[in-house]
Amino acid sequence: MDAYSREGESEAERLDRNWVEVLQELRVSQTGVQILTGFLLTLPLQQAFHSLTTYQRALYAATISLCIVATCLIITPVSMHRVLFRRRRKASLVAIGNRIAKAGLSALALGVVGVVMLVFSIVFSQGYGILAGVVTLALFLGAWLVLPVAIGHEQDMDADDR
Repeated sequence: MDAYSREGESEAERLDRNWVEVLQELRVSQTGVQILTGFLLTLPLQQAFHSLTTYQRALYAATISLCIVATCLIITPVSMHRVLFRRRRKASLVAIGNRIAKAGLSALALGVVGVVMLVFSIVFSQGYGILAGVVTLALFLGAWLVLPVAIGHEQDMDADDR
């Protein structure tokens, strides 16, 4: 039994459980990234959009691109499942779906950073936009990377003490 299995759980049951967990995690982020992307797609239709600086337009283009990539990646595991349904590829789905989910969440975090930078640069100044972006990036890195790694490290140390 590997470190990710539960007692008495078969390989097929473990893969099914892991796949359900990946999909459940993606459901949480799918709605948010789709709403954010939809909102960003409407911005060029607003009159004020045409008064943006070149920097702000470039930031918008980068941000909408990241959000489109995030939308695609976060939905990709569902599409993969449809294409590979009943082909006995659950192990591949879990492994690749996990990597794609991580990439999608990374693109989403960077997209949110871009939105924050854009909004703060419009409302205040480019400098405040950059500062807000750095703070937002630090928040995402702390919450989505540093905290889970620290918890995992702490649990590993606790296991070593047993």
